[in-house]
Amino acid sequence: MSTSDTATEASPPKVRSTHDVNAMPPLGRAIPLGLQHVLAMFVGNVTVPIIIAGAADLPPEQTAFMIQAAMFVAGVATLVQSLGLGPIGARLPIVMGTSFGFVPVLIPIAVGMGLPAALGAALCGGVAMALVGLFLPWVRFLFPPVVTGTFVIMLGTLLMPVGFAYAGGGFGAEDFGALHNILLAGLVLLITLGLHQFGRGIWSEAAPLVGLVVGYGTAVAFGLVNFGEIASADWLSLPMPLTIGLEFHMAAILPVVLLAVVTCAESIGDIVGTTAGGMDREPTPKELSGGVMADGLASVFAAIFNAFPQISFSQNVGMVALTGVVSRFVVAIGGVFLVLAGLLPKLGALVSSIPNAVLGGAVLIMFGMIASAGIKMLSHVPFNKRNMVIIGVSLSAAVGLPAQEGLYAGLTENVQAIIESGLIPGALCAIILNLVLPKHDRTFRDDV
Repeated sequence: MSTSDTATEASPPKVRSTHDVNAMPPLGRAIPLGLQHVLAMFVGNVTVPIIIAGAADLPPEQTAFMIQAAMFVAGVATLVQSLGLGPIGARLPIVMGTSFGFVPVLIPIAVGMGLPAALGAALCGGVAMALVGLFLPWVRFLFPPVVTGTFVIMLGTLLMPVGFAYAGGGFGAEDFGALHNILLAGLVLLITLGLHQFGRGIWSEAAPLVGLVVGYGTAVAFGLVNFGEIASADWLSLPMPLTIGLEFHMAAILPVVLLAVVTCAESIGDIVGTTAGGMDREPTPKELSGGVMADGLASVFAAIFNAFPQISFSQNVGMVALTGVVSRFVVAIGGVFLVLAGLLPKLGALVSSIPNAVLGGAVLIMFGMIASAGIKMLSHVPFNKRNMVIIGVSLSAAVGLPAQEGLYAGLTENVQAIIESGLIPGALCAIILNLVLPKHDRTFRDDV
């Protein structure tokens, strides 16, 4: 046998499967799969600047500028997270976007001290997150499977009410709960489930996208889509750094930095949820460290470009678990779409015109899949007395505290915001209990 023949046999075939994290599928398949990732997170990404701008009573043109910045930054952050930049980035199918978790803390800062102070505090929070990621190999013992699995279940559980809020028409919608919203969400839900379970190949993988397209088309047919913002949007607009500016006030920095450090637990949970739900494995130390560093440095980049802290988006973690598509290049294509949406306001206006109810039908499934991924992770954990206490108490804190605001109404606004997130007190319970409870195995006994 010749040397060339041997070399040919030794070289592995080129893998182009969507179920391989390092494979680049054909563009005809990858582009729609990447687009459905963008559709799943788009409204959530632009909602944060809309909420903060509204609370700070900013003019419409500045609000539109901040929306554009949020899209551009999320696209750049997604590219870095999925493709990697040196040690930065998990190199996993993770979509980045503006974090909801910082909203309750940033609103009083933006209102009381101004938007530059909020962005300055967000920049410091990004630095803190990056440092946690850098030293994560030395603190990885804080996040064993019982803790990270509980994180992922908490993420899915806490997002489920958000999914139903979308299905009803969106937070604060005048027609919330109207029949047309429920029917639209139900249509998208049924199409997505049907294709996911009974479709084959691309039809199964792109089930959420097909559901969204059909739902959007139905909404257009019944006059439920407003095209006014699309017509008035510019064709091209370049994001400019430091347009709003940065100010640094210790009273603003401290709560944001504290929240940023604890938010790293959410980032770890998303990374674990991605590998568990899509690849049935734990993430490597390099993936965890690079992923959290990417969150932090993306948040620094966001503050410079007039946007708020970035983090992996949980609904896209659910999409990975739902579709089984784990190619990071598919997500990178979604990142390119986001960058273009940040440069082309008309494209961004088109995607943002999708009714909340249409999105609700898709994210209801995705959020449930996140919780399912967490249950799958915990199935490999011994259900002894120690672990069951960690899981039970953490879930109780995460779900119960936000439902009873009166319990902590007398605390400061910053502390209230941390508790109201649910995820932060739940994460702290899981981490602390894992450290203090006895390590030796204490399994339940059948005899009494």
